[in-house]
Amino acid sequence: MSMSPQDLTPNANLSPAEEHFEGMRKRVGWYLAPVVLVVLWWIPLPGLTEPARHLFAIVGMALTLWMTEAIPLAATALLAPSLCVVAGLGSARDVFKPFADPVIFLFMGSFMMGEAMLKHGLNRRFAFTLLAMPWVGSSPARLYAAFAGITALISMWVSNAATTAMMLPIGLSILAELGSRQGVANYRATPFAAGLMLITAFAASVGGLATPIGTPPNLIGIGAIERLLGYKVTFFQWMRLGLPIAILLAGFLVWRFSRHCPVPAVSLSANRHWLETERARLGRWTRGQLNVVAVFLGAVALWILPGLIAALDDRGSASPAYVWISAHAPESIIGLLAASALFFLPTNAQGQSFTLEWRDAAAIDWGTILLFAGGMSLGELMFSTGLAHWIGAGLATLFHSHSVVGLTVLFTGVGILVSETTTNTASATMVVPIAIAVSQAAGVDPLKPALATCLGCSMGFLLPVSTGPNAMAYGTGCIPLKTMMRHGLWLDAVGWVVIVGTVLLLGPSLPPKP
Repeated sequence: MSMSPQDLTPNANLSPAEEHFEGMRKRVGWYLAPVVLVVLWWIPLPGLTEPARHLFAIVGMALTLWMTEAIPLAATALLAPSLCVVAGLGSARDVFKPFADPVIFLFMGSFMMGEAMLKHGLNRRFAFTLLAMPWVGSSPARLYAAFAGITALISMWVSNAATTAMMLPIGLSILAELGSRQGVANYRATPFAAGLMLITAFAASVGGLATPIGTPPNLIGIGAIERLLGYKVTFFQWMRLGLPIAILLAGFLVWRFSRHCPVPAVSLSANRHWLETERARLGRWTRGQLNVVAVFLGAVALWILPGLIAALDDRGSASPAYVWISAHAPESIIGLLAASALFFLPTNAQGQSFTLEWRDAAAIDWGTILLFAGGMSLGELMFSTGLAHWIGAGLATLFHSHSVVGLTVLFTGVGILVSETTTNTASATMVVPIAIAVSQAAGVDPLKPALATCLGCSMGFLLPVSTGPNAMAYGTGCIPLKTMMRHGLWLDAVGWVVIVGTVLLLGPSLPPKP
């Protein structure tokens, strides 16, 4: 069974009332954003300099546009820095410098590798190979575990939305096959259908936590920590935190859905012929697939290598090998070299076609890259004008949080809450710099609160608009809104506890200043 692109759009199955609400939300934002800009521009706020007040007005306008989506998110990310230049908050060269930050190029490289995986069908080969294993269909928990595990594993390296787009058609195919074998006309209305679609969307978001390139908020947090604190979070360090969190949350998903959305009596073990047929259709490994796998594994090895050297060498990050690799082969350059190799490697003996063509690369999510860069620009200005410190001091006083534990708990919750109403990328862009500022104002080490905040911004499972995967899954028509909210609330709560506990237990601390 196939699923058309329309089936994967967020508004594909919205009711008339929901469509009306979405339209109203955008119209309200269109009118409200200029009002917020003007009001905040002229209201005197104690403790704020004029440049900081003007930036506050521009940030307020940007937040309004991001939360209401009155205009495209990437357009807001270009508009806000442009207004900062017009307001005299910095030169165009300085304000737009983050658009050429090395982490932007890491984004580009990872997105291009993900596009190559899609182009050559590695997602289907990987998914059907695992689903066809005999043990998968022998119990409800194993069926959910297989689907969640596949989705989470792919999402560690490919964007959450792209992973969901890969896996939903396979899930719908399973539902159609089980429905036809049981003689159920509307199998999408069953609890298992809702469970399979939800675990796909949720596992895609959870898997993105495991690696720095798994989801944009990870890179946003890493970039903010490096710029504002001067501390480099390595690929290996991030996985030391993110991978246990992803495994724990994926395990919780399997337990919850196998308990509350049970698999019917006819499982995949009774559909072995269908799965084998689908796997057989994939044919032999193509040269393009082998090229992508080789480049991908090489990039992952080089990303992990510095962390392994630091872990095995008694000198840690002062090891000469670690220093050399970090200077000559940083993660962004590895990503670009890997993507470039895909353009260079041919897929046929005549060399007439290549593993990745530019028309393929043009399809990557350039809007997310612009959104990320625009958010970085506003984040740097918030610190240079003193706005971040002013907000941080105010929040520290308001919540009476003056310890690493208290601030980690507080800002993980803030990240989750903000992510319910706006994109995870925009949430991390807004909240991580504030978490750093609050911690600094409270006189505590800001590294753990910043890391936990960044991870919290990848939560937000309550509503279809909370994440792209949520919207895609809801668009299949299998999930009642109350069902998504009930399971999403549980995942948010468990995620809050798991993130806080893991970061406090395993998270690094800033080295003492000399």
